[in-house]
Amino acid sequence: MPTTTKRKTPAKKSVKFQKLTPPEQGTPITVVGGKIKFPNDPIIPVIEGDGIGRDIMKATRRVVDAAVHKAFGGKKRIEWFDVYAGENANEYYGEWLPDDTIKAIKHYIVALKGPLTTPVGGGFRSLNVSMRQIMNLYACVRPVKFYHGTPAPVKRPEKMDVIIFRENTEDVYAGIEWKKGTKEARQVIDFMNKRMKTKIRKDSGIGVKPISVKGTQQLVRKAIQYALDHNRPSVTLVHKGNIMKYTEGSFRDWGYAIAAKDFPRKTITEDDVWAKHGGKPPKGKVVIKDRIADSMFQQVLTRPDEYDIIATPNLNGDYLSDACAAQVGGLGMAPGANIGDYVALFEATHGTAPKYADKDMVNPGSLVLSAVMMLEYLGWEKAGELIQKALEKTIMEKIVTYDLARQMEGAQKVGTSTYADRIIYNL
Repeated sequence: MPTTTKRKTPAKKSVKFQKLTPPEQGTPITVVGGKIKFPNDPIIPVIEGDGIGRDIMKATRRVVDAAVHKAFGGKKRIEWFDVYAGENANEYYGEWLPDDTIKAIKHYIVALKGPLTTPVGGGFRSLNVSMRQIMNLYACVRPVKFYHGTPAPVKRPEKMDVIIFRENTEDVYAGIEWKKGTKEARQVIDFMNKRMKTKIRKDSGIGVKPISVKGTQQLVRKAIQYALDHNRPSVTLVHKGNIMKYTEGSFRDWGYAIAAKDFPRKTITEDDVWAKHGGKPPKGKVVIKDRIADSMFQQVLTRPDEYDIIATPNLNGDYLSDACAAQVGGLGMAPGANIGDYVALFEATHGTAPKYADKDMVNPGSLVLSAVMMLEYLGWEKAGELIQKALEKTIMEKIVTYDLARQMEGAQKVGTSTYADRIIYNL
């Protein structure tokens, strides 16, 4: 993990905001010599989120603060810095994603975010996607593991323990498309059919699916480095290269290439494991392998324990993440983060569920576990482990929110705030 330093005056220059006032206490996270330096009192921008974000963020902040205090006895703390995106940003700034918010996250490096509404009819396909692209948060990281006591639709949910690294800026998330019948669509179809000898129907909508060497290799490099840092045994490249040879197939090839180039002594291909080592990986090496996307989809159901770190282009990672999460409690238990070279935005993976907003009833688990990822990123694993154990104990006590209670016999249904109280009690 990155180095944690004692509190000192930050070398980072101050930043000016249009409407935000940074906390008077706390120290910015910095990057020195290409490495992130974490103080004992980092300033963490936090976006409350829309809809149920108001409920789950309050609960999450209380759980995190309690766990940090418990783990470090007051020697470490987070200084939260409220920033705005979504509905409250529109009310405060008159825009959905103000420059202040982007500037704050870039400056302070690590942030926590609740779910956001995508405005209808205006400027953004998705606020979440926009933030990832603006800040080049190219890796969507989704750990999926089972917490005992959680209701699950499969017989052996404890076999699921994977971390999915999904490319965040290319593939379908590039958002390059033209509607059927538009001038642009006709021009692309005419060009393709006449010049490239394709046979695209005239009544088609058209999309472009870019997958680049840079986008692929920075994602796979991060996935391999994570595996090495956390003693994980393998990285699996998931692709549809049997059909899309020059996009998804190239993702596979470029992934293998960066492993060989940047980690030649620390990685080994699955083929070499079998050809040179009788199927038994050499000690200390991460195995690099690949699987076709549709085959992988069924394998995460039938034998998930054979997989560990999964690296994929955008669309494959999208459905695989949710399919894996469905086996261990659903999106309410699914954390996530969007990470670039340094900047990291940790967020709930579900939507805003406006009909449940301000009713103190929804499961904060996704955001709480995303905050655990944030604590691990800070190098504060002790606090993250406390939260995970307390969360699991609370579920095993069957003191849970409605989404889990309705699937559990004899459960005590509680609200968001009471659930957070119980997690804190179990710390």
